[in-house]
Amino acid sequence: MESQFTSPFWGYYIIAIVVLSFLYILFLLISQNKIKVKKGEEAQTMGHSWDGIEEYNNPLPRWWFLMFLGTIVFSIGYLIVYPGLGDYKGWSFDGKEPWSQHNQYKWEVEAAEKETGALYAKFKSMKVEDVAKDPAAMTIGQNLFNTYCIQCHGSDAQGSRGFPNLVDTDWIYGGTPEKIHESINKGRIGVMTPWGPQLGEEGVKDAAHYVISLSRKEGFDENRAARGQEIFKANCVACHGDKGQGTMGLAPNLTDDVWLWSGSEKGIIETITSGRHNQMPAWEGFLTEEKMHLLTAYVWGKSHPDGKALPTDTAPQIGTPK
Repeated sequence: MESQFTSPFWGYYIIAIVVLSFLYILFLLISQNKIKVKKGEEAQTMGHSWDGIEEYNNPLPRWWFLMFLGTIVFSIGYLIVYPGLGDYKGWSFDGKEPWSQHNQYKWEVEAAEKETGALYAKFKSMKVEDVAKDPAAMTIGQNLFNTYCIQCHGSDAQGSRGFPNLVDTDWIYGGTPEKIHESINKGRIGVMTPWGPQLGEEGVKDAAHYVISLSRKEGFDENRAARGQEIFKANCVACHGDKGQGTMGLAPNLTDDVWLWSGSEKGIIETITSGRHNQMPAWEGFLTEEKMHLLTAYVWGKSHPDGKALPTDTAPQIGTPK
């Protein structure tokens, strides 16, 4: 409990405040209910008068008094069922755990999963490729994607700066159903070393122009690109390959026109100079296996509209400079 973070005193402190508040309210209510007027008697005045209007010393209306007592009893019962007394955890009903915000959320999730369990189980028993052809499954997959994924990958799944496009055929970690599921389940961490301190400003520019030349026929300095090729061979082929085609699961393809960060000269220089660090969270333990299966099918279906595997799912393809 939060109150135990510093001292158990605070739990008792809250209990004391609540109990004393109830006692004070009861005392106040009873002390103001001493006036009694018998039937036929006239209530006395308090001796106060404003513009000829006198204040009568009437007793509390019986219905109001009983209603007030009822609210006190209700409040006590509420505090027994729902934790409101320091570290007291509440009352347990039907063998369930006592109420808490965490337990309430857990119960709602369990109820929802029980309701959708049969449907999810049906799709879980199907191959990803077959699930991707089912309109109902893709609707569920889209709803899951909209709940958990659009913050990074966008509502159209086309990504944004620093977050990959999921509807094209360009994959860093693989586009097979197994690899997509692995990415969702285990998450991914992508790191590129900053080369600015080692290459220097001019070396970085030379390397950047060579990288630009891999995917374009123009827009780069040929002299810089020639020098940059030697820098690339000495430092970059281990990850990006001897032709810049990339390595599945390690480094992106530099020969196409797909860029996670930026394909401009400034953006490439920034990437080489400072490096990059990307992380996708692992959804294992948060999403059920059935939900991850549907998400896998949704992503695979969006990137494979023809429902067929593609060569780029398992290996980067060298692009033609544009």
